[in-house]
Amino acid sequence: MSTSAAAHPTQERLAALRDRLPADGIAFVTDLIDVRWLTGLQSSNALVAVSADAAWLLTDFRYLTAADEAAVDGLEIRIGSDLLGAAAEIAKESGLPKVFLPKEKVTVGEDAKLADLLGDGIERVPSPRYVDALRAVKTEAEVTAIAAAQELADAAFREAILERGIIGRTEREVALDLEFTMRRLGAEAISFDSIIAAGAHGALPHAHPRDVAIPKGELVVIDWGAQLDGYCSDCTRTVATGPVDEKREQVHALVRAAQDASLSAIMPGASGRAVDELARTLIADAGHGDHFGHGLGHGVGLEVHEGPNLSPRSQSTLEVGHIVTVEPGVYLPGEFGVRVEELVAVTPIGPRILTSLPREAAAVS
Repeated sequence: MSTSAAAHPTQERLAALRDRLPADGIAFVTDLIDVRWLTGLQSSNALVAVSADAAWLLTDFRYLTAADEAAVDGLEIRIGSDLLGAAAEIAKESGLPKVFLPKEKVTVGEDAKLADLLGDGIERVPSPRYVDALRAVKTEAEVTAIAAAQELADAAFREAILERGIIGRTEREVALDLEFTMRRLGAEAISFDSIIAAGAHGALPHAHPRDVAIPKGELVVIDWGAQLDGYCSDCTRTVATGPVDEKREQVHALVRAAQDASLSAIMPGASGRAVDELARTLIADAGHGDHFGHGLGHGVGLEVHEGPNLSPRSQSTLEVGHIVTVEPGVYLPGEFGVRVEELVAVTPIGPRILTSLPREAAAVS
């Protein structure tokens, strides 16, 4: 990438994108999170077009001032109501024979409209989300932002869960308290709908909080995250509302051991599949292979689920700057569930754990 040391982040990111583009076409970036990462523009209606030697930011009148603030050398701003029409005109002006469209982020209707606008002279080529791969590798500033979001979420957990307690409160009450506490501490939003799931309800990996009181002597799965300055955090703890039976203790210890095994392998060059396999094998050897049905982890950034991923089907290779969750779980239908999740930055010397809370099944009143 050929950028000067003083280049603006937008210029650096556009240059990195160009390094990935074939020279014979122009790429349309239609995902709004990708647009925000590239240009800094937070908008509900925007598109970026990028060729080997030029870039355009398209949005409508509502974002005129914000788009002007996002302007840098080499990024032309165009304001209008028909973004696809404007993008098609740019493609024609470029004289390039191809338009690269992110296959997961262009609807059938949008593709049909572009086919009509571009005519037969320009080929529409389905492409990967080039920006998604770039976003996966975080800068030092992005790692700091995500760490701050996790620190806030941890503080909210200590206050809403550990200090105020959860026994006798409904799952929904606890979820609302946790979410409000995050907002009061400065979060601009929650990363996702919080999960508070006691007992057998915890055997549902994506359980929704109920108007059901949390009992004593049970495990409770708590999955939550804060969004701060656009960046997300994600963490899960399984706590105990008093003494639990030996089976629950053993499963909780098994999940923590599986997590430790995978954390030890979080290094640059490690494959997402291999890291997942370490936890999955340990859980399977303990007789719970059928009770761990989701991937071990995923990337976190401007979105709470992004690349890379850790799973049996992963094609990811970990790099310095990746931030991933490591979240093995065991879910026993009709009985209980356990999940423990860390948020981890990949560094040259291994994992940097961004989560500060204990992983043991801490007793909660």
